[in-house]
Amino acid sequence: MRRADWMRLSGPLMTRIQMMVARVTVTRVDDGTGLQTVQAEGLADEVLEGERFQNYGFTSRPHPGAEGVAMFPGGLRSHPLIIAVDNREYRTRELKEGEVEIYDDQGQSVLLSRDGIRIVTAKSIQIEAAQGFKVTAPDIELIGNVVVGGAAGEGKAIARHDDPVTAGKVVATATKARAK
Repeated sequence: MRRADWMRLSGPLMTRIQMMVARVTVTRVDDGTGLQTVQAEGLADEVLEGERFQNYGFTSRPHPGAEGVAMFPGGLRSHPLIIAVDNREYRTRELKEGEVEIYDDQGQSVLLSRDGIRIVTAKSIQIEAAQGFKVTAPDIELIGNVVVGGAAGEGKAIARHDDPVTAGKVVATATKARAK
């Protein structure tokens, strides 16, 4: 078979193979379906709409402008599958080898580091447990006002080690730690 004949016959197949994977830029996300639906721009302002696959147990809703990878089964661009999305602007950098971090666009993060676990937020942290909450550690340090049992300002004072107690009342931490 001559080269020209081979190129003519294999050309459409090669084009489909080359069109199976593409970089895309997210323009819109619909998070109300079983799998997220993502609208994205592909080649030369090509508008694509497809399902976004995420790892079980982890979900996110990327901002418009995030970049992703789309796969096109059979090289047909009519039904893309978005398999990965990232955002250069918010991505955490310079983790140590083996570290993992969950992060968002507000600077909040949970870091599984070589030195332990670190949670960072400028907001509040709420833990809801239907069957209990247990902390086991040789030392527990609480910095700031502590309220145990009840709303802020309610309850009885809790004495810390070496706090002065006068007539059964905690003197030093009366406004810092309370128990119901």
